[in-house]
Amino acid sequence: MKCNVAKILESGTILQEVNLNGWVRTFRSNRFIALNDGSTIKNIQCVIDFENTSEETLKRITTGAAITIKGVLSESQGKGQSVEVQVSEIKILGDSNPDEYPIQPKKHSFEFLRENAHLRVRTNTFSAVMRVRSALSFGVHKYFQENGFNYVNTPIVTGSDAEGAGEMFRVTTFEDNKAPVNEEGEIDYTKDFFGKETNLTVSGQLEAETFAMALGKVYTFGPTFRAENSNTTRHLAEFWMIEPEVAFMDLDGNMDLSEDFIKSVLAYVLENCKDDLEFLDQRLTQEEKSKPQAERSEMSLLEKLHFVVDNNFKRVSYTEAIDILRNSKPNKKKKFKYLINEWGTDLQSEHERYLVEKHFKCPVILFDYPANIKAFYMRLNEDGKTVRAMDVLFPGIGEIVGGSQREERYDVLVEKIKAMGIDEKELWWYLDLRKFGTAVHSGFGLGFERLVLFATGMSNIRDVIPFPRTPQNAEF
Repeated sequence: MKCNVAKILESGTILQEVNLNGWVRTFRSNRFIALNDGSTIKNIQCVIDFENTSEETLKRITTGAAITIKGVLSESQGKGQSVEVQVSEIKILGDSNPDEYPIQPKKHSFEFLRENAHLRVRTNTFSAVMRVRSALSFGVHKYFQENGFNYVNTPIVTGSDAEGAGEMFRVTTFEDNKAPVNEEGEIDYTKDFFGKETNLTVSGQLEAETFAMALGKVYTFGPTFRAENSNTTRHLAEFWMIEPEVAFMDLDGNMDLSEDFIKSVLAYVLENCKDDLEFLDQRLTQEEKSKPQAERSEMSLLEKLHFVVDNNFKRVSYTEAIDILRNSKPNKKKKFKYLINEWGTDLQSEHERYLVEKHFKCPVILFDYPANIKAFYMRLNEDGKTVRAMDVLFPGIGEIVGGSQREERYDVLVEKIKAMGIDEKELWWYLDLRKFGTAVHSGFGLGFERLVLFATGMSNIRDVIPFPRTPQNAEF
């Protein structure tokens, strides 16, 4: 019977017969194979009798080779592992040329590994990251399914720009330099496949709202795209978004939901990815030692995760946060890169991290932001200056969740759409929700890769998605 390494190491049943498949991580002294099958970050040592193994087979046991073995689990005679497999039979399933295989048993830079993204998951770091990513994904669905949410698949091809930023990838079947034009000399999209200008979606929120106003509680979890020409460690052109929408829920309920959701998902990972998180925690600790003292994090990875799971989130209005930041030492001593001088400023990551890590020392939810720095669909407060928006702030990362109570009043929403210069005709169906049975409703968006980034302690968002899509890069 085929077994996987994780279950064998977990059971540790001595003298049990095992049949394993996997890839060779290392092979030393013509006797000891470190075998890994991806089920755990841990390798299992397989000991072969080299005197009874053919010379041809020994030469083919190289790093990266795929093999299958049969043997008996026994107590290890050496250090570093409690059990090992005494091999009775070994077969080479797939050779790996040691002169060409790029993932050697040594330290590689992340830049090099990105160039070999098809093989980087065979390293300890990336196998751990991707198992954590998988567990986080399951934890997301588990939470929503257990709390009465319906999973909705919103369209990837859309005619609307939910964020109003215009940074979208165009979808067309027109051939290069052969797009028809109208009398004004503009591209005539009525002759395109969809009969109108279409793009890849930046968010499933607007469509999710339509389902929330019929099913009550829904969520989307799918790919989104943004054509922002940014090469930072925090931006991707293709990424995944988690977006719940709930009818009859106000901003307070939205803040409750976001806090409970994040705590639940991270608690699930802490419980089910212990080995991977311990490895990633140690990796981050070593990485921090190479940084100047002033740039080192005050918390380890596991401490950051427990910091979120074990603390109540502090709820602070934008106005109060501006007062705190304006009067803070970093601001007065001009230590902030972006100084806070007046109300209405859009907060930067350095400000958000100060509130979380220095001032409140717990996760923070900011709410009631200035209307002119937020999206058109957020509900306008009675003061006419602020909207019912909220952002969840984490240590080391700043904003991780953005959400709001949605504008449910037809007349107010129409005025906001006009003020933003958005074509009212493009959102006729969205406005219909405010004409037929409108009600208070709220939701938020969480960039999944940002959550994976936080949970794994990685510093570059390109290292927490299998195949990153960034400016000038669509390899693999």
